[in-house]
Amino acid sequence: MVVSAQIDSTTLMIGDQTTLHLSATTSQNEHVLFPNLEKAIGQEMTVVERTNIDTIQEKDGRTTYRQDLVLTSFKDTLLYIEPLPFVVNGDTIRSNSLSVNIIMPFDKAAMDSSMAITDIKPVMKSPIWWWGIIRWVLLALLIAGIGVGALFLYLWWDKRMQQKQVVIKPELLRPCDEVALEKLDKIKQEKVWLAGEHKRYFSELTFVIREYIGRRYEIRSTEKTSDETLAAIKPVLTAEDQKELYEKLRKMLQLADLVKFAKWQSTPDENETALLVAYQFIKETKPVLTEEEKEKYAPMMDVDSEEFNKID
Repeated sequence: MVVSAQIDSTTLMIGDQTTLHLSATTSQNEHVLFPNLEKAIGQEMTVVERTNIDTIQEKDGRTTYRQDLVLTSFKDTLLYIEPLPFVVNGDTIRSNSLSVNIIMPFDKAAMDSSMAITDIKPVMKSPIWWWGIIRWVLLALLIAGIGVGALFLYLWWDKRMQQKQVVIKPELLRPCDEVALEKLDKIKQEKVWLAGEHKRYFSELTFVIREYIGRRYEIRSTEKTSDETLAAIKPVLTAEDQKELYEKLRKMLQLADLVKFAKWQSTPDENETALLVAYQFIKETKPVLTEEEKEKYAPMMDVDSEEFNKID
């Protein structure tokens, strides 16, 4: 059996650490008991850490046991470690002796009782975590960038909305009866009913009437059925001569509904009569402009209607 004790450093500063390596190589099936190191070194040194005993099978059939112990000392001394006893199957085998010189980190002769108490080792400064600082700075810049970008986007959009001019169609600025009559003239010129497009004809015709009623009487006729439109306009046409006009309008709208929704085939006379009723209704119900309104609409009336259609 072979035992040994080896130490990494035989000279230590107070507070430093060194490792003691213990090993025992025995024949197969021999039981080994490692020494009690605390008893051997006394109070001069302290065992800081110890590993478990490792077992290694050698090629020649023997077994090697190893253990490492971390030692330190806080006393200025020369420590002699006597041979350590290993017990193998009841027999004691001792290792080699060791000595460790533990010294002060400064000269004793230079010590003065008036000096302030200092640490054994100088105070260590923690390293600056540059990556952590840079990461937080980058995050702050990113948040600031998003905020500034959002602000500029808002200001740009707000400026654009302020600069955007609301284009009012000239049709809404011109008298409602003038616009309606122009559209009726266009329908009269096209004469789509002659090509058999009765549904399109009555759809365009009734839309002109509904649009005129909406502007003239502030009745949302384009959103109402024919019956609802007639019910809304009837209280307006109260004059004696307008009662007959109301009946003509009612018959025209009912005929238009039959053509549009019931696939009724209107006659040429019915088509022309419906257009005449539309002309009559607009001319007899058109608003009477005041002098102020005439001056307001005068520039609009001088502009050719084709120019109005070019404006979106």
